[in-house]
Amino acid sequence: MNNRLPGRSLMIASCLILSSGCGLLPGSADSTDITIWMMEGSVSDGFVEDFTANYENKNPSVNLDIKILPWDGIGKKVTDALESQDAPDVIEVGNTQVAAYADSGNLRDLTLESVRDLGGNEWLPGLAAPGIINGAQYGIPWYAANVVVIYNKELFERAGIGQPATTQAEWLEDTAQLNQGGNQGIYLSGQDWYTLCGFIWDEGGELAVESGGEWEGTIDTPAALRGMAFYKELQALGDAPKDKDHTDPDQADVFAKGNVAQIISTPGAAAQIVEKNPKLKGKLGFFPVPGKTGDKPGHVLTGGSDLIVPKNSSHQYLAVQVVAALADEKWQIEHAKTMSFVPNKAKLAASLGGGAGITAMAAGAAQGRATPNSPQWANVDVDNPIKPYMTAVLNGKDAKAAAEAVSERITDALRG
Repeated sequence: MNNRLPGRSLMIASCLILSSGCGLLPGSADSTDITIWMMEGSVSDGFVEDFTANYENKNPSVNLDIKILPWDGIGKKVTDALESQDAPDVIEVGNTQVAAYADSGNLRDLTLESVRDLGGNEWLPGLAAPGIINGAQYGIPWYAANVVVIYNKELFERAGIGQPATTQAEWLEDTAQLNQGGNQGIYLSGQDWYTLCGFIWDEGGELAVESGGEWEGTIDTPAALRGMAFYKELQALGDAPKDKDHTDPDQADVFAKGNVAQIISTPGAAAQIVEKNPKLKGKLGFFPVPGKTGDKPGHVLTGGSDLIVPKNSSHQYLAVQVVAALADEKWQIEHAKTMSFVPNKAKLAASLGGGAGITAMAAGAAQGRATPNSPQWANVDVDNPIKPYMTAVLNGKDAKAAAEAVSERITDALRG
């Protein structure tokens, strides 16, 4: 590196020469390549081009090398990269994956930056919380996505329903009214455990809790059982299979047939529905999943991505600056508008404009949460015991007994 900093202190000069973690400071004559891994479906080509051009124009000593990777097999690829001596400088990861990567000890602690520079106290809880491990912020929230209710306006009008429900009680009443005359009030698959999570949280329940450093499954608590009971009541107001999830068959394809009043999905499913049935164009509406009271929506499982910086990045200082730019309000809004996502701060939703789907999703995101923040939660996902538990309850098995069994399996997985 060509050191041309005669006015700098000896300490900074030493850092530049000796520490691989410092990276180049702004103003160096040399240019530095910063490698960023982003995931398929997270960015458009246009966003990548605009962000890269803007950033490099403001930081002429930096070249951004943004690589788009598939989600399939990404876990091992990231783990291998974190353990190597040739890691990318910034990596996009799923928000619920941060704990597992942080557990390796190979991530840079970004707590200071999140508090000092990035307004971390304003982040959506469902994105921010999974990035916090033992009190330290390792994942910087980038974007969120969550489910809403997509509904057929025409079927609502025929049923005499003017405005979508804002409470669970109203929702059940409306759905029962819609579930007649050959129409399904709602198509809710029996194993849609993502949706069940929200109902459990609405009741004050949890999937699992940590105590004394040990995790324990808590699907069998009275609160969690109330959430399952509501799910069962709602699911009965349609003809979705009790032993399948929302992909088998694809619920958007079922909705496109025109005789389903509601599904619970991300707003992006609307495009798939209209593609399958163009007659539904202009007939789709959106509203947040209702909560127990009308003052706020129900809880939803927040999906999305965080940005991490590997400890063995050769340019950590510059990597953090790139993360800060991606998490900045200007690019948060631009990214959300481009991809129909929710930005990392609730207050930015008002700047999105856009349609009813994004508005509904942003409203629900304020009540978003993530799965238990355990590095071992991936063990639960491998052979998810919550799905067969739901099917058993929907088919009439004693809910308490079934819940006790699945809670034990979750406990074993989290302690494995």
